[in-house]
Amino acid sequence: MKKSLFVFLLMLSLTACNKTSPTNSTEKNNSKDTLAGAFKPANIREQILYQRGVETAIWGMPAVNFQLMYDAFAKINGNYNQVVIWPKLLDWKNQTLTPNPDVIYLMPFFNTEKVGPVVLEIPPADNGVFNGSVMTYWQNAIEDVGPGGVDKGKGGKYLFLPPGYDKTKIPAGYIPLQSDTYRGYALLRSVLKSGSDADVATAVAYSKRIKVYPLSEASKNPSTVFVDASEKIYDSAIPYDVSFYEALNKIVQAEPWLERDRAIIDPLRSIGIERGKTFSPDARTKEILTAAVNTAKEYLDFNYESFAPFFKDTHWVFPATPEFGKSIKENYKVADSYPTDNRGMLYTVIFFSAKHIGESQYYLMQIVDKDGNALDGNSSYKLKVPANVPVKQYWSMTVYNRDTHTFIRNMKWAGRSSQTPGLKTNSDGTVDLYFGPKPPESGESNWVPTDPKGKFEILARFYGPTPNLYNQSWKLNDIEKVN
Repeated sequence: MKKSLFVFLLMLSLTACNKTSPTNSTEKNNSKDTLAGAFKPANIREQILYQRGVETAIWGMPAVNFQLMYDAFAKINGNYNQVVIWPKLLDWKNQTLTPNPDVIYLMPFFNTEKVGPVVLEIPPADNGVFNGSVMTYWQNAIEDVGPGGVDKGKGGKYLFLPPGYDKTKIPAGYIPLQSDTYRGYALLRSVLKSGSDADVATAVAYSKRIKVYPLSEASKNPSTVFVDASEKIYDSAIPYDVSFYEALNKIVQAEPWLERDRAIIDPLRSIGIERGKTFSPDARTKEILTAAVNTAKEYLDFNYESFAPFFKDTHWVFPATPEFGKSIKENYKVADSYPTDNRGMLYTVIFFSAKHIGESQYYLMQIVDKDGNALDGNSSYKLKVPANVPVKQYWSMTVYNRDTHTFIRNMKWAGRSSQTPGLKTNSDGTVDLYFGPKPPESGESNWVPTDPKGKFEILARFYGPTPNLYNQSWKLNDIEKVN
């Protein structure tokens, strides 16, 4: 009887392994794109290896996302407790996930393991302003900074603390950020007053007023190291092969286990990742793990495509669940909650989380047109942005590669915003935007290029959102195909 039950369960498991996700309008129909569908385990050990590879990929996505960004920084000679900066508006060479091309980006990377607490000095919002957050390597926001953060625009000395640090040792005048990891980073966006060259230069100068240094060196007037990434390929796109697990192994080796994640220790060990040991999978294990991480991608992509619309009768979505937002605010200490599925999905598409999601900035994503068809880079589309967009700062529409969620490579620009020099506005205050492989007859001012060989997605940003967005008295309709 036991043997029959085992055989039945094994057959059921193998059948489930080879099924594809439910269909929808944007699903890949070509079976050769589905590595998981081609994978067939030889025995129960391989089946479990595959299953655990899937689950650990979903669980580890934000940590791998962080590690890849740091690895890209290291490739351009950056190090922890230094700052990577793009001292001009981003172009396609920045291959992080869905970055913003209409602000100045800088990211301090922290590591307190050897040097102790690390200071991040934020200037007051006088001739500049930051939107941003300080996060652990899990990309769990500890606090937001700037006018929407703890300092409320007055500036301050944020102090990134290592796990278990004695807070009685913190000097007066600091804003303590207790981290449960040694490693972390901040995403700081220096917001422009306009897209003019002069205002870009002002935003860059404001960015360089931040300081990063160990607290132990505070009395020595330490300098801050800025590493310019603007002319280099900075690629942290998620790899869906065995190198995903190699990045995950780096984090496992570097950081102690969080209590909430101890249940994953055994599953990781079973795929060859264990603290204090070398990760060296053989050829068959690499093949299985590659299939596993692609299954994880398919599942998370299915979730990405399944969100309810933000505006009624449209396809615009806000891809973070209320449960995830609450978990970020409470450092995953919400009873009966650990939203690893939504977290995993988000960090295949983005990096960064705000402590207060959607307050200083709000995001809506569209991956299909008005008729529910995937946005095709070989077609042309039009989007009419209504007048009186509910923002205090600016709005923008940015295009990304649908498969990688990065800027489309070698494109002249990635988006258009209310601050784009030369953007044409209609007499009624509306703005017509065009997306496609060729500009419309009206010219390039309101056009965003797409890759005719691939699919794309559009991210709408609202900086300084006002209540008319949330109560939907203002509505953004879907993009429409025009050819």
